[in-house]
Amino acid sequence: MDKRLFQYKNGKKTMMTIGILTFLQAIAIIVQSLYLAKAIIAMYERAPWAIALSYFFIFFVAVIIRHFLVWLKSRIAYKFADQTAEEMQQQLVEKIFLLGPNVISKKGSGQFITLCLEGIASFRTYLELFIPRFLASLFIPALLLIYVFTLDIASAIILLVVMPILIAFLILLGIVAKNKKDAKWANYLLLASHFVDSLRGLLTLKFLGRSKGHRQAIYNVSHKYRISTIRTLRVAFLSGFALEFFSSLSVAVVAVELGIRLINGSVDFLPALTVLILAPEYFTPVRELGNDYHATMDGKEAGKKIHQLLEMKNEVDANKQIKLPQWDKNSELSVKNLEKVSDEENRLYLQDVSFHVKGYQKVGIIGLSGSGKSTLIELLSGFLKLSNGEITVNGKQIPHFSIESWQKQITYIPQHPYIFSGTVAENIAWYKPDASRDDIVEVIRKTGLSDLIASFPAGLDEKIGQGGRTLSGGEEQRIALARSLLTERPILLFDEPTAHLDIETEFEIKEMMLPLLENKLVFFATHRLHWMNEMDYCLVMDDGRLIESGTPAELMQKNGMFAKLVHAHRGGTKFEVF
Repeated sequence: MDKRLFQYKNGKKTMMTIGILTFLQAIAIIVQSLYLAKAIIAMYERAPWAIALSYFFIFFVAVIIRHFLVWLKSRIAYKFADQTAEEMQQQLVEKIFLLGPNVISKKGSGQFITLCLEGIASFRTYLELFIPRFLASLFIPALLLIYVFTLDIASAIILLVVMPILIAFLILLGIVAKNKKDAKWANYLLLASHFVDSLRGLLTLKFLGRSKGHRQAIYNVSHKYRISTIRTLRVAFLSGFALEFFSSLSVAVVAVELGIRLINGSVDFLPALTVLILAPEYFTPVRELGNDYHATMDGKEAGKKIHQLLEMKNEVDANKQIKLPQWDKNSELSVKNLEKVSDEENRLYLQDVSFHVKGYQKVGIIGLSGSGKSTLIELLSGFLKLSNGEITVNGKQIPHFSIESWQKQITYIPQHPYIFSGTVAENIAWYKPDASRDDIVEVIRKTGLSDLIASFPAGLDEKIGQGGRTLSGGEEQRIALARSLLTERPILLFDEPTAHLDIETEFEIKEMMLPLLENKLVFFATHRLHWMNEMDYCLVMDDGRLIESGTPAELMQKNGMFAKLVHAHRGGTKFEVF
């Protein structure tokens, strides 16, 4: 039993209420069995029909009350499970934001997505099924056993001896099932993480012509999960068979013992028949608990994982203590020897990255694919935690870029901005929900979205994102830019924002974006060199290292990597300083 059940809101009240209803249910079972036995004996002894019908009437009333109590318990358990799961989902989502992007990147977003969606649903099922089953297996056999002792001591002793054997076998199967459950849950998290990563990288895989080849990887992960699921089901079916077998065998032993004693005349017909009817009811709660145990294992494990996350130390809380002033034209950022090493693979992504920027500058970050451009942007945005290096903002040293006072000043625009399921206005005002309609209209005008939104039947209230109108890549980028403009943050971080756009769309986006970059500190990572014409300063990356930095004109005069990239971009022909 999960000890936290009493710690949840209304947990003690729910357990007490269901416990009382279970006690009443046990009494209803006793009355039902007693009067069914009396009705059968009355018919056997050819008693008047009025007597038999009165017994049957009491029997049917007890059956109705019993099933009503079962229904009521399930409703109370469902309500408690639903409220608890909803609260835990809210706590989990809030905790994810408090943990910070470093923890998310380390554990993998697939795990968090799985816990927030299917993990919470499994946990709800666990609470809904486990509480009534557990209390029923605790109270009903005990009360029935006490009543059987008042009827026939020999039968009660048999039931008392057999129950521990059944429970011991259930425990052994539970231990075996736990190992299978852990393997199944680990494979499920792997499958979930792989699915999320595959979904995110689908466009890249298609672009590189590797989408078909990726099918084998998906098949291998799915096959692992399928095997672990089948093994768990095998244990579950074996457990169910064993419980049915031992409980049926126990009832048979009681029946044989009662039959022999009836023949010998050492027991009366009424108590013997009553005990025989009660015997299956005595084992049913434990049998149902064993069957539902396998159905709720995932929920219990999900609840355990959720609590582990909720108990983790909040990185964001610690970061709130570090305060940075608002970035302005006199602000300075200096980084020295930045280094990023993967914790799992011990792979070096960035090393020896040092630069200094001041005020409102447009800083271009260029390099070949895999050179470290996106990693540097993710470090600057706080999505990754650096492994080594020094960061100084306005003369104040900070441990990393995940601190709240830095992140509240930045806007991150990725290659594929996320469009939330909602209206156009809601998407644009996502980070500033209290923005006025006039402010939203103004940023729409600045980002060139006016004509597009005017063509929508519902205008600003048109539904976009999942379940709504589909937007092109260029339109999504404009929505993201409008979002950033509305927040009025002084630092913009772009990670290949036009890499997936065609030349014509990119040209339109560029013409619209350039005026919006004024009076901002901009870090612009791209492999399209024409953007460097608009940059004040350039960082040239290669194999995770910063190998050149300076203005475009200075880098051209050095005739180094930057010049080689430009030369290769222009087909190896002579070129002017651009």
